[in-house]
Amino acid sequence: MNRFTWSDGFFGQDETLVTQQSAIRIYDGEDKSSFDNGRLLLTTHQLIWRDSKNPSYVIALHLSKIVFCEEESSRAKIILHLSETESGHSQGPSATSKYNFIKFSFKSGGQIDFYRCLNDTLQRKLWKVVAKPKKSSILEGKAVGIGGIERSMQKQRAATDKTISAAFQDLDGLIVKAKDMVEISKSISRKIKDQKGEISEDETVRFKSYLLSLGISDPVTRETHGTGLKYYRELAREVSKAIEKPLRESGGVMTMTDAYCRINRARGIELLSPEDLINGCQQLEALKLPVRMEIFESGVIVLKLHSLMEENLIEETYDFVSKKKCLSAEELAGILKISIVLAKERLLQAEKKGKLCRDDSLEGLIFFPNYFLITPTNLDFNRT
Repeated sequence: MNRFTWSDGFFGQDETLVTQQSAIRIYDGEDKSSFDNGRLLLTTHQLIWRDSKNPSYVIALHLSKIVFCEEESSRAKIILHLSETESGHSQGPSATSKYNFIKFSFKSGGQIDFYRCLNDTLQRKLWKVVAKPKKSSILEGKAVGIGGIERSMQKQRAATDKTISAAFQDLDGLIVKAKDMVEISKSISRKIKDQKGEISEDETVRFKSYLLSLGISDPVTRETHGTGLKYYRELAREVSKAIEKPLRESGGVMTMTDAYCRINRARGIELLSPEDLINGCQQLEALKLPVRMEIFESGVIVLKLHSLMEENLIEETYDFVSKKKCLSAEELAGILKISIVLAKERLLQAEKKGKLCRDDSLEGLIFFPNYFLITPTNLDFNRT
Protein backbone atom coordinates (compact mmCIF):
# COMPACT_ATOMS: atom_id res chain seq x y z
CA MET A 1 0.00 0.00 0.00
CA ASN A 2 2.98 2.35 0.30
CA ARG A 3 3.01 2.82 -3.49
CA PHE A 4 -0.36 4.59 -3.37
CA THR A 5 -0.66 8.35 -2.96
CA TRP A 6 -3.54 10.52 -1.77
CA SER A 7 -5.32 12.05 -4.74
CA ASP A 8 -7.96 14.64 -5.60
CA GLY A 9 -9.34 12.22 -8.21
CA PHE A 10 -8.89 14.65 -11.11
CA PHE A 11 -7.45 13.56 -14.46
CA GLY A 12 -4.25 15.11 -15.75
CA GLN A 13 -3.52 16.55 -19.17
CA ASP A 14 -3.96 14.02 -22.01
CA GLU A 15 -5.31 11.48 -19.46
CA THR A 16 -8.55 9.67 -20.31
CA LEU A 17 -10.79 7.11 -18.64
CA VAL A 18 -10.44 3.50 -19.89
CA THR A 19 -12.87 1.56 -17.67
CA GLN A 20 -14.16 1.32 -14.10
CA GLN A 21 -15.82 -1.05 -11.67
CA SER A 22 -17.66 -0.63 -8.37
CA ALA A 23 -17.53 -2.65 -5.10
CA ILE A 24 -13.74 -3.05 -5.02
CA ARG A 25 -11.76 -4.06 -1.90
CA ILE A 26 -7.99 -3.57 -1.71
CA TYR A 27 -5.60 -6.06 -0.07
CA ASP A 28 -2.07 -5.09 0.99
CA GLY A 29 -0.45 -8.32 -0.09
CA GLU A 30 -2.39 -11.03 1.77
CA ASP A 31 -3.80 -8.63 4.38
CA LYS A 32 -7.10 -6.77 4.14
CA SER A 33 -6.75 -2.99 4.10
CA SER A 34 -9.15 -0.33 5.35
CA PHE A 35 -10.09 0.41 1.74
CA ASP A 36 -13.06 -1.92 1.76
CA ASN A 37 -15.70 -0.73 -0.70
CA GLY A 38 -15.02 1.75 -3.49
CA ARG A 39 -15.07 2.43 -7.21
CA LEU A 40 -11.88 1.60 -9.13
CA LEU A 41 -11.12 3.73 -12.19
CA LEU A 42 -8.52 2.77 -14.78
CA THR A 43 -7.16 5.68 -16.82
CA THR A 44 -4.39 5.82 -19.38
CA HIS A 45 -2.02 6.93 -16.59
CA GLN A 46 -3.17 5.58 -13.22
CA LEU A 47 -5.52 3.51 -11.10
CA ILE A 48 -7.84 5.61 -8.91
CA TRP A 49 -9.80 4.14 -5.97
CA ARG A 50 -12.66 6.30 -4.65
CA ASP A 51 -14.56 5.39 -1.47
CA SER A 52 -18.28 4.73 -2.08
CA LYS A 53 -19.45 6.50 1.07
CA ASN A 54 -16.94 9.36 1.07
CA PRO A 55 -16.14 10.47 -2.53
CA SER A 56 -13.35 12.81 -1.27
CA TYR A 57 -11.47 9.78 0.16
CA VAL A 58 -9.34 8.94 -2.90
CA ILE A 59 -6.02 7.17 -3.47
CA ALA A 60 -4.14 6.60 -6.73
CA LEU A 61 -1.45 4.32 -8.11
CA HIS A 62 0.53 5.33 -11.20
CA LEU A 63 0.66 2.58 -13.83
CA SER A 64 4.44 2.96 -14.16
CA LYS A 65 4.79 1.30 -10.72
CA ILE A 66 3.19 -1.95 -11.95
CA VAL A 67 5.72 -4.63 -13.02
CA PHE A 68 3.09 -7.13 -14.14
CA CYS A 69 -0.41 -8.27 -13.22
CA GLU A 70 -2.16 -11.63 -12.97
CA GLU A 71 -5.69 -12.85 -12.34
CA GLU A 72 -7.15 -15.09 -9.62
CA SER A 73 -10.27 -16.01 -11.56
CA SER A 74 -11.50 -18.49 -8.93
CA ARG A 75 -11.58 -15.72 -6.31
CA ALA A 76 -12.45 -12.75 -8.57
CA LYS A 77 -9.20 -10.97 -7.78
CA ILE A 78 -6.48 -9.17 -9.73
CA ILE A 79 -2.93 -9.20 -8.36
CA LEU A 80 -0.54 -6.34 -9.16
CA HIS A 81 3.19 -6.91 -8.64
CA LEU A 82 4.83 -3.56 -7.94
CA SER A 83 8.28 -2.06 -8.33
CA GLU A 84 10.39 -0.99 -5.36
CA THR A 85 9.53 2.33 -3.77
CA GLU A 86 11.64 5.27 -4.86
CA SER A 87 13.21 7.91 -2.64
CA GLY A 88 11.11 11.04 -2.33
CA HIS A 89 7.89 9.06 -2.81
CA SER A 90 4.80 11.22 -2.18
CA GLN A 91 3.06 10.62 1.11
CA GLY A 92 0.25 8.13 0.86
CA PRO A 93 -2.03 6.06 3.09
CA SER A 94 0.86 3.84 4.25
CA ALA A 95 4.54 4.64 4.81
CA THR A 96 5.79 1.04 4.62
CA SER A 97 4.63 -2.37 3.49
CA LYS A 98 6.08 -5.87 3.88
CA TYR A 99 4.66 -6.88 0.50
CA ASN A 100 5.60 -6.06 -3.10
CA PHE A 101 2.12 -6.80 -4.40
CA ILE A 102 -1.48 -5.76 -3.85
CA LYS A 103 -4.80 -7.37 -4.69
CA PHE A 104 -8.09 -5.93 -5.92
CA SER A 105 -11.13 -7.99 -4.93
CA PHE A 106 -14.12 -7.57 -7.27
CA LYS A 107 -17.07 -8.24 -4.94
CA SER A 108 -19.66 -7.65 -7.69
CA GLY A 109 -17.70 -9.30 -10.52
CA GLY A 110 -16.34 -7.62 -13.64
CA GLN A 111 -12.71 -8.58 -13.07
CA ILE A 112 -12.35 -10.34 -16.44
CA ASP A 113 -13.08 -7.24 -18.53
CA PHE A 114 -11.13 -5.01 -16.13
CA TYR A 115 -8.09 -7.32 -16.31
CA ARG A 116 -8.20 -7.29 -20.11
CA CYS A 117 -8.36 -3.46 -20.20
CA LEU A 118 -5.57 -3.17 -17.62
CA ASN A 119 -3.26 -5.47 -19.58
CA ASP A 120 -3.92 -3.57 -22.80
CA THR A 121 -3.30 -0.19 -21.12
CA LEU A 122 -0.03 -1.39 -19.54
CA GLN A 123 1.22 -2.59 -22.93
CA ARG A 124 0.39 0.69 -24.67
CA LYS A 125 2.19 2.82 -22.01
CA LEU A 126 0.36 6.00 -23.02
CA TRP A 127 1.70 7.85 -19.96
CA LYS A 128 5.10 7.86 -21.72
CA VAL A 129 3.77 9.37 -24.94
CA VAL A 130 4.80 13.00 -25.43
CA ALA A 131 3.39 15.11 -28.26
CA LYS A 132 6.12 15.71 -30.82
CA PRO A 133 6.41 18.99 -32.74
CA LYS A 134 5.59 18.78 -36.40
CA LYS A 135 8.56 18.71 -38.76
CA SER A 136 8.85 21.13 -41.60
CA SER A 137 7.90 19.69 -44.93
CA ILE A 138 10.14 22.06 -46.95
CA LEU A 139 12.82 19.45 -47.65
CA GLU A 140 10.41 16.56 -48.10
CA GLY A 141 9.77 15.11 -51.53
CA LYS A 142 12.03 14.58 -54.51
CA ALA A 143 13.10 18.20 -55.01
CA VAL A 144 16.74 18.76 -53.99
CA GLY A 145 19.17 21.63 -54.18
CA ILE A 146 18.58 25.39 -53.87
CA GLY A 147 16.11 25.45 -56.76
CA GLY A 148 14.02 22.67 -55.24
CA ILE A 149 13.94 24.38 -51.88
CA GLU A 150 12.87 27.73 -53.43
CA ARG A 151 10.11 26.08 -55.45
CA SER A 152 8.88 24.25 -52.35
CA MET A 153 8.89 27.47 -50.30
CA GLN A 154 7.04 29.39 -53.02
CA LYS A 155 4.40 26.65 -53.26
CA GLN A 156 4.00 26.66 -49.50
CA ARG A 157 3.62 30.47 -49.39
CA ALA A 158 0.94 30.37 -52.08
CA ALA A 159 -1.04 27.75 -50.19
CA THR A 160 -0.68 29.73 -46.95
CA ASP A 161 -1.87 32.97 -48.61
CA LYS A 162 -4.90 31.19 -50.03
CA THR A 163 -5.78 29.70 -46.64
CA ILE A 164 -5.39 33.05 -44.86
CA SER A 165 -7.56 34.83 -47.44
CA ALA A 166 -10.35 32.28 -47.07
CA ALA A 167 -10.07 32.40 -43.30
CA PHE A 168 -10.38 36.19 -43.18
CA GLN A 169 -13.40 36.13 -45.46
CA ASP A 170 -15.11 33.82 -42.99
CA LEU A 171 -13.80 35.91 -40.10
CA ASP A 172 -15.30 39.12 -41.51
CA GLY A 173 -18.72 37.51 -41.61
CA LEU A 174 -18.26 36.14 -38.11
CA ILE A 175 -17.28 39.58 -36.75
CA VAL A 176 -20.42 41.16 -38.21
CA LYS A 177 -22.62 38.48 -36.64
CA ALA A 178 -20.70 38.61 -33.36
CA LYS A 179 -21.16 42.39 -33.08
CA ASP A 180 -24.91 41.98 -33.51
CA MET A 181 -25.06 39.24 -30.89
CA VAL A 182 -22.99 41.24 -28.40
CA GLU A 183 -25.21 44.31 -28.85
CA ILE A 184 -28.34 42.22 -28.32
CA SER A 185 -26.83 40.66 -25.21
CA LYS A 186 -25.82 44.06 -23.78
CA SER A 187 -29.22 45.54 -24.56
CA ILE A 188 -31.06 42.73 -22.78
CA SER A 189 -28.72 42.94 -19.78
CA ARG A 190 -29.24 46.73 -19.49
CA LYS A 191 -33.03 46.32 -19.60
CA ILE A 192 -32.96 43.74 -16.86
CA LYS A 193 -30.63 45.77 -14.60
CA ASP A 194 -32.36 49.13 -15.15
CA GLN A 195 -35.97 47.95 -15.27
CA LYS A 196 -37.13 49.74 -12.05
CA GLY A 197 -40.75 49.21 -12.96
CA GLU A 198 -40.32 49.97 -16.65
CA ILE A 199 -40.86 46.36 -17.70
CA SER A 200 -43.03 43.69 -16.07
CA GLU A 201 -41.87 40.55 -14.28
CA ASP A 202 -43.06 38.43 -17.20
CA GLU A 203 -40.95 40.48 -19.58
CA THR A 204 -37.96 40.15 -17.26
CA VAL A 205 -38.27 36.37 -17.27
CA ARG A 206 -38.62 36.37 -21.04
CA PHE A 207 -35.56 38.62 -21.47
CA LYS A 208 -33.49 36.34 -19.24
CA SER A 209 -34.49 33.32 -21.29
CA TYR A 210 -33.42 35.16 -24.45
CA LEU A 211 -30.08 36.01 -22.86
CA LEU A 212 -29.54 32.39 -21.83
CA SER A 213 -30.31 31.22 -25.37
CA LEU A 214 -27.42 33.37 -26.60
CA GLY A 215 -25.05 31.32 -24.48
CA ILE A 216 -23.17 31.64 -21.18
CA SER A 217 -22.30 35.34 -20.92
CA ASP A 218 -19.59 34.94 -18.25
CA PRO A 219 -18.08 31.43 -18.55
CA VAL A 220 -15.91 30.04 -15.77
CA THR A 221 -12.23 30.06 -16.71
CA ARG A 222 -8.97 29.50 -14.84
CA GLU A 223 -8.06 33.14 -15.42
CA THR A 224 -11.20 34.42 -13.64
CA HIS A 225 -11.81 31.71 -11.02
CA GLY A 226 -8.38 30.32 -10.16
CA THR A 227 -7.25 26.71 -10.42
CA GLY A 228 -7.73 23.41 -8.62
CA LEU A 229 -10.78 22.61 -6.54
CA LYS A 230 -12.11 26.19 -6.58
CA TYR A 231 -12.15 26.23 -10.39
CA TYR A 232 -13.86 22.83 -10.66
CA ARG A 233 -16.56 23.77 -8.12
CA GLU A 234 -17.40 26.97 -9.97
CA LEU A 235 -17.44 24.99 -13.19
CA ALA A 236 -19.84 22.48 -11.61
CA ARG A 237 -22.25 25.31 -10.72
CA GLU A 238 -22.09 26.61 -14.30
CA VAL A 239 -22.73 23.15 -15.76
CA SER A 240 -25.69 22.54 -13.44
CA LYS A 241 -27.26 25.89 -14.30
CA ALA A 242 -26.75 25.53 -18.04
CA ILE A 243 -27.81 21.90 -18.39
CA GLU A 244 -30.75 21.65 -15.94
CA LYS A 245 -33.38 22.96 -18.38
CA PRO A 246 -32.21 20.80 -21.35
CA LEU A 247 -32.23 17.80 -18.98
CA ARG A 248 -35.86 18.42 -18.04
CA GLU A 249 -36.75 18.65 -21.73
CA SER A 250 -34.97 15.37 -22.57
CA GLY A 251 -36.44 13.10 -19.90
CA GLY A 252 -34.00 13.87 -17.10
CA VAL A 253 -30.96 11.96 -18.41
CA MET A 254 -28.30 12.99 -20.94
CA THR A 255 -25.07 11.32 -22.04
CA MET A 256 -21.87 13.16 -21.16
CA THR A 257 -21.01 13.51 -24.85
CA ASP A 258 -24.29 15.36 -25.52
CA ALA A 259 -23.75 17.53 -22.43
CA TYR A 260 -20.19 18.29 -23.56
CA CYS A 261 -21.44 19.55 -26.93
CA ARG A 262 -24.18 21.68 -25.35
CA ILE A 263 -21.86 23.26 -22.77
CA ASN A 264 -19.16 24.15 -25.29
CA ARG A 265 -21.72 25.51 -27.74
CA ALA A 266 -23.01 27.81 -24.99
CA ARG A 267 -19.51 28.90 -23.91
CA GLY A 268 -18.57 30.20 -27.36
CA ILE A 269 -14.77 30.47 -27.73
CA GLU A 270 -14.03 29.55 -24.09
CA LEU A 271 -14.09 25.81 -24.81
CA LEU A 272 -13.77 23.16 -22.12
CA SER A 273 -11.61 20.05 -22.37
CA PRO A 274 -13.28 16.68 -21.67
CA GLU A 275 -11.06 16.27 -18.60
CA ASP A 276 -12.14 19.62 -17.12
CA LEU A 277 -15.81 18.78 -17.68
CA ILE A 278 -15.46 15.38 -15.97
CA ASN A 279 -13.53 16.88 -13.05
CA GLY A 280 -16.13 19.63 -12.68
CA CYS A 281 -19.04 17.21 -12.80
CA GLN A 282 -17.43 15.15 -10.02
CA GLN A 283 -18.18 18.10 -7.71
CA LEU A 284 -21.93 18.19 -8.48
CA GLU A 285 -22.86 15.80 -5.68
CA ALA A 286 -20.58 17.43 -3.08
CA LEU A 287 -22.19 20.82 -3.80
CA LYS A 288 -25.70 19.27 -3.62
CA LEU A 289 -26.67 20.72 -7.00
CA PRO A 290 -29.87 19.62 -8.82
CA VAL A 291 -27.81 17.89 -11.54
CA ARG A 292 -25.65 14.84 -10.76
CA MET A 293 -23.16 12.70 -12.68
CA GLU A 294 -23.70 8.93 -12.80
CA ILE A 295 -21.52 6.19 -14.27
CA PHE A 296 -23.29 3.04 -15.41
CA GLU A 297 -21.67 -0.37 -15.01
CA SER A 298 -21.03 -0.44 -18.76
CA GLY A 299 -18.87 2.69 -18.39
CA VAL A 300 -21.38 5.09 -19.97
CA ILE A 301 -21.27 8.45 -18.15
CA VAL A 302 -24.45 10.53 -17.93
CA LEU A 303 -25.79 13.66 -16.28
CA LYS A 304 -29.20 13.31 -14.63
CA LEU A 305 -31.57 15.29 -12.48
CA HIS A 306 -31.16 14.49 -8.80
CA SER A 307 -34.93 14.56 -8.38
CA LEU A 308 -35.30 11.77 -10.94
CA MET A 309 -35.83 8.55 -9.00
CA GLU A 310 -34.25 5.40 -10.47
CA GLU A 311 -37.27 3.33 -9.39
CA ASN A 312 -39.60 5.52 -11.45
CA LEU A 313 -37.41 5.10 -14.56
CA ILE A 314 -37.37 1.34 -14.10
CA GLU A 315 -41.14 1.15 -13.68
CA GLU A 316 -41.68 3.39 -16.71
CA THR A 317 -39.36 1.19 -18.81
CA TYR A 318 -41.15 -1.95 -17.61
CA ASP A 319 -44.54 -0.43 -18.56
CA PHE A 320 -43.36 0.36 -22.10
CA VAL A 321 -42.02 -3.18 -22.59
CA SER A 322 -45.20 -4.72 -21.14
CA LYS A 323 -47.44 -2.72 -23.47
CA LYS A 324 -45.39 -3.67 -26.55
CA LYS A 325 -44.82 -7.29 -25.33
CA CYS A 326 -41.13 -6.92 -26.19
CA LEU A 327 -38.72 -4.11 -27.12
CA SER A 328 -35.18 -3.63 -28.36
CA ALA A 329 -33.01 -0.65 -27.42
CA GLU A 330 -33.58 0.89 -30.86
CA GLU A 331 -37.37 0.62 -30.52
CA LEU A 332 -37.39 2.11 -27.00
CA ALA A 333 -35.14 4.95 -28.18
CA GLY A 334 -37.66 5.75 -30.92
CA ILE A 335 -40.56 5.78 -28.45
CA LEU A 336 -38.85 7.97 -25.84
CA LYS A 337 -36.93 10.16 -28.35
CA ILE A 338 -33.61 9.44 -26.61
CA SER A 339 -30.29 7.99 -27.77
CA ILE A 340 -29.92 4.23 -28.24
CA VAL A 341 -27.18 4.20 -25.59
CA LEU A 342 -29.53 5.61 -22.94
CA ALA A 343 -32.36 3.33 -24.04
CA LYS A 344 -30.14 0.27 -23.66
CA GLU A 345 -28.99 1.41 -20.20
CA ARG A 346 -32.60 1.79 -19.09
CA LEU A 347 -33.41 -1.72 -20.28
CA LEU A 348 -30.31 -3.13 -18.57
CA GLN A 349 -31.22 -1.40 -15.29
CA ALA A 350 -34.73 -2.83 -15.42
CA GLU A 351 -33.26 -6.27 -16.16
CA LYS A 352 -30.87 -5.95 -13.21
CA LYS A 353 -33.82 -5.25 -10.90
CA GLY A 354 -35.59 -8.37 -12.18
CA LYS A 355 -38.30 -6.52 -14.11
CA LEU A 356 -37.17 -7.70 -17.56
CA CYS A 357 -35.44 -10.68 -19.13
CA ARG A 358 -33.58 -10.87 -22.42
CA ASP A 359 -33.47 -12.87 -25.61
CA ASP A 360 -30.07 -12.49 -27.25
CA SER A 361 -30.28 -14.14 -30.67
CA LEU A 362 -29.28 -13.57 -34.29
CA GLU A 363 -32.11 -11.03 -34.52
CA GLY A 364 -30.46 -8.93 -31.84
CA LEU A 365 -30.94 -8.20 -28.15
CA ILE A 366 -34.64 -8.00 -27.21
CA PHE A 367 -36.16 -7.54 -23.75
CA PHE A 368 -39.37 -9.12 -22.43
CA PRO A 369 -41.34 -8.69 -19.18
CA ASN A 370 -39.99 -11.09 -16.55
CA TYR A 371 -43.03 -13.27 -15.83
CA PHE A 372 -40.95 -15.56 -13.61
CA LEU A 373 -41.19 -13.03 -10.76
CA ILE A 374 -44.94 -12.55 -11.07
CA THR A 375 -46.94 -14.26 -8.32
CA PRO A 376 -49.25 -17.16 -9.40
CA THR A 377 -52.33 -15.14 -8.46
CA ASN A 378 -51.48 -12.61 -11.14
CA LEU A 379 -51.14 -15.18 -13.89
CA ASP A 380 -54.04 -16.14 -16.11
CA PHE A 381 -53.57 -19.85 -16.84
CA ASN A 382 -56.73 -19.94 -19.03
CA ARG A 383 -55.14 -17.80 -21.72
CA THR A 384 -54.66 -19.54 -25.05
